[in-house]
Amino acid sequence: MRTYAISIITILILSFFTPVLALAQKKTAKATFAGGCYWCVEEVYDGLKGVISATSGFTTSRVEAVEIMYDPDKISYEKLLDLFWKNIDPTDSQGQFCDRGAQYTSAIFYHDEQQKTLAEKSKAAIETILKQKVVTPILPAAQFTPAKASQQDFYKKNKQQYKQYKIQCGREQRLRELWGGVQSLKPK
Repeated sequence: MRTYAISIITILILSFFTPVLALAQKKTAKATFAGGCYWCVEEVYDGLKGVISATSGFTTSRVEAVEIMYDPDKISYEKLLDLFWKNIDPTDSQGQFCDRGAQYTSAIFYHDEQQKTLAEKSKAAIETILKQKVVTPILPAAQFTPAKASQQDFYKKNKQQYKQYKIQCGREQRLRELWGGVQSLKPK
């Protein structure tokens, strides 16, 4: 009877902790990108297969950025970089689209040496593709502070206002001009 009770207790404990352990073992990584208005960058990554979360916020230098938690087994850092480049104007050092000033400049914030290497390689490829100097810096990640809850998922919560902002800002038009004919971000 005593062995039976211990077995039941063991099964109960294991059934409780197994999902917790599986969740703890799930591999996650972090990427941080600044591409002008954080609402627009968040929209690119939010809900993407392999992306666990995309959070709008600020770096220590008060640059608008998005911190992305992702599963590297489902989406690669290279794919995140490709999406980043195709959603910014990497030749503009004064901001992005209609948003001007230092807080709206583009940047890649790397979290380890591998990310740094991949970001530098992709930046060189972009310069080759565009045949222009890319001014987007590649910087070590610093402290990230999430924006207020009202600013998270703004593109979902305020669809009409967000759509008007994007149109008036000229973001999509400039992206088409810059990237319209580019199918691959790998130089030919």
